[in-house]
Amino acid sequence: MNSLIDNTILFVKEKLKGAEAGHDWFHMQRVYKNALLIADGEQCDLEVVKLGALLHDIADSKFNDGDETVGPRVAREFLESQNASEETIVHVINIIENISFKGGNFEKIFTSKELDIVQDADRLDAIGAIGIARCFNYGGYKNRPLYNPEIAPNLSMTKEEYKSNEAPTLNHFYEKLLLLKDKMNTETGRKIAKERHHFMELFLSQFYAEWEGEK
Repeated sequence: MNSLIDNTILFVKEKLKGAEAGHDWFHMQRVYKNALLIADGEQCDLEVVKLGALLHDIADSKFNDGDETVGPRVAREFLESQNASEETIVHVINIIENISFKGGNFEKIFTSKELDIVQDADRLDAIGAIGIARCFNYGGYKNRPLYNPEIAPNLSMTKEEYKSNEAPTLNHFYEKLLLLKDKMNTETGRKIAKERHHFMELFLSQFYAEWEGEK
């Protein structure tokens, strides 16, 4: 088959070869699966959901010197090469441009049910067991300390401060991961997030106990 979705999967796999493990093809695949699960209970354009999930991190600004225009540009060029409709292209680009957490202080300038679904799907991959693994993998990638009790989490970062943050990895739980449960858009997303949030709380409890030599 040579459908748009099949071609997008092939494109993303090739484009993200060698990517950091938290933002590689497997991340895209998990978000894609999460999005399909959530979309099953929603009225939405399923093709846009699929494309948004597959392309949402095609060129994450974290790996492009903070340039947030690269991802939308790469997505547009690919979708145009596939003769996707302009309406679909614009919708997918709006998803890419508005999906990110960005310190939690970012106001979405575009809204749609499809964005809600893909955003929830992406946020689910940032919490729970996978979220913990991704968090520490990225911290290692950036050579950050695991934890430093003398450096408190910053809960009021601007978008710019969030992007340049170099705090210990554990701080990211408080600056983002533990906040996501209450920022979900869909009922399915909220239900799954509640379970994954609880798992992170258990992890943190165990982490602190081991850090203090209590267990």
